[in-house]
Amino acid sequence: MNEHNYTYHDDNFSLDKTEDYTLLIQVEDKSFSYAISNNGKLIAWAENYPFDELSDPQELLDLLSAKYGQMIIGLPAHSFTLVPAELFSGERLPNLARFLDVKADSKVIAQVLDKENIIVYNTSEAIVSTAEEFGIRNTVFTSKGWLTAIAQNNPGTDCLYLNIEKEKVEIAHFASGKLRFYNSFDFNGDDEMVYFTVLVANELNLEAKYTSLYVSGNIDADSKGLSRLAEFFKAAEVNNLQVLQLPAEVVPHRVLSIAALSLCALSEAV
Repeated sequence: MNEHNYTYHDDNFSLDKTEDYTLLIQVEDKSFSYAISNNGKLIAWAENYPFDELSDPQELLDLLSAKYGQMIIGLPAHSFTLVPAELFSGERLPNLARFLDVKADSKVIAQVLDKENIIVYNTSEAIVSTAEEFGIRNTVFTSKGWLTAIAQNNPGTDCLYLNIEKEKVEIAHFASGKLRFYNSFDFNGDDEMVYFTVLVANELNLEAKYTSLYVSGNIDADSKGLSRLAEFFKAAEVNNLQVLQLPAEVVPHRVLSIAALSLCALSEAV
């Protein structure tokens, strides 16, 4: 996969107007990206800043210390499990945490993913501590927006939705507009990515020759990875779904995951 490092700022972007803006931050283990929207329009976006710049900003001090109308921070999961909302209770959280790969420096979080699912996940204490400085109530599971965007746009039962960032692929499947399957896989090279996608299709009893893939994230429309996927499925194409109005120079599939954080209201802690 390509290591993109995009930066975009609208000519009208101004730190004097941030109270009208929404700041979206998507955190990874060692880096983060940000996007800023105003009235449903993307006005700023930048990728792959080192995590230290979030915890102790230097270059982005003015941008990150400004007061925004709304802020949403997507937190990464080192491991996770989905629990039906009707079966979840706070008292069960310690038992559910046993299903996760929890380490000494991990923090376990439970949040509403959608109307039917609670996601229980762990991330590092360092990431949570940094998020707390911005307001822990502003945090959501990093892919909640992406899953919400797909669910709101009539997902097909004969489709798989992929999001690729660096060496991780997330795969989701929906039935009757509801999330049926979601998981993520670390991969090394296009063949492993294809392997996990075929594995998921088989587990869901989806025939590859009738299944279409819609891919977002760190992949190009003419990439070898997309071509490899197309060899095994009915179709494989980039996902052009837009949740924000975008400038011509920003391709929709590349920003879908972070832009979709704008669909997330304040996190619903449980």
